[in-house]
Formats: sequence, structure tokens, C-alpha cells
Amino acid sequence: MRRVEHVMGMPVSLQLPDLPTAGALAEEAFGWLRHVDAVFSTYREDSEVSRLNRGEIRSPGPEVAAVLDRCADLWRQTDGYFDVYATGRLDPSGYVKGWAVQVASDRLVAGGAADHFLNAGGDLCARGRAAPGAGWRVGVQHPFEPDGVAWVLEVTDRAVATSGRYARGNHIIDPRTGRPATALASVTVLGPELGTADAYATAAFAMGEAGLGWLARLDGHPSAVITTDGRAYRSDDLPVA
Repeated sequence: MRRVEHVMGMPVSLQLPDLPTAGALAEEAFGWLRHVDAVFSTYREDSEVSRLNRGEIRSPGPEVAAVLDRCADLWRQTDGYFDVYATGRLDPSGYVKGWAVQVASDRLVAGGAADHFLNAGGDLCARGRAAPGAGWRVGVQHPFEPDGVAWVLEVTDRAVATSGRYARGNHIIDPRTGRPATALASVTVLGPELGTADAYATAAFAMGEAGLGWLARLDGHPSAVITTDGRAYRSDDLPVA
């Protein structure tokens, strides 16, 4: 079963095995993502995050508070380069998308869909197997070739997150300068949990070339980077197909 829905400002695709409950599981997953968008979107005026930014509410609800606590942990882990206030206002999007997709994926597994592929604009959870004995093949988009891939990965029970400038322009801010980070063109990070992998990719991108050394010191998070001037790097443990 395959289903695609535009949610959280991007196409989200889900591939599930042909289970009797597949339709209900898919609807639950997309319903959760729609809920996250309603609460956390910085583009919806009625979201809780937008209302916090306008000062209409002073304290976040439990769901937003838990996410902001995790973002504070990530701020410390990344030496301040993952900063939900980097743009001058609250924007936890660099964690929320990955976290939301991970929660949806975990619920699919709990519902009996141990093998599935959930992709939100290039950030994805690949669970179980695509076929007996075979992992999921993931193409990482090339930042300079719209129809090309930089790497093809084969993953099982992995999250894959990519931050880059090719889709949204210079949208990642270096919180230490307040200016867009432009030294890197693409950063891909793999890990066991998508919210963290997404935040790590964002932080490394914000660091610029210093992010290469920082990524190399991460345990259990293979990575791949393409610089703005076209140099390509990948960690030895990147699961290239």
C-alpha cells in the first residue's frame, strides 16, 4: 500500500505492507502529522507556536513544552548551533518534523507494520525490510543536480535526515552570526531516531566546514556532506548500497 498526502508543508509518502489494517494505520499516521502541523507550524496563525511568538500565550502546553525541553538538550549537545531562536523567534521546525515522523513510524510498528517506509520531504524512517533479505534503498538528492542522487544507501531500521539549500534556499541560520550558513550545500545524517538526526544535520550545516569534524565525532550517526564548492565527504560507516 502506498499513500501520499501534503502535510506540514510538504509531500509525505508512506509505503506499507498489504495488511488488513493498513488503511487504518495510514490514517492514524497522517492524522498525527496533521495534528503536529496544527500545533507547531510557524506558518499557521492559529498554531500554538505562532501564538507563543505573538505573546498571546505565555506558557506552552505539555506537548510543546516537552519538545522545547528536548530542543534545549540538543542546543547543549551541539554547542548552541541547534538553536530554535536562531531566526529571532521561536521555530522548533528543525526538530519537530523529524520527531513527528519518528512518532508516526513508532506507532505503525506498534500497530503491526514492522516493515514500512515513511518519507517527509527527504527526511525518513525506513523500518524493517523492503523485501525478504533486503533493506530499503534510499537515494540522497544531489544538491547541484535536481534529477541526480549523491549517494544510494541501503538501510534497515534507520532514520535518514538531510539538510540543504537546494529546496528552500538559505534558510539555515548560523546562530553565532545571525546570517545564513552557506559553506555547505548538503548534510545527511543517519541514526536510530529521526528527530535527533534531523537536528544534528541542521546543526552541522549551521557550523559550516567545522561541522565535518563535529559529525566525525558523533557515535552511531553516519553522515555525508557536500560543500558549496563541490567537495564530497562521507563517514566510513555510511551504508552505501
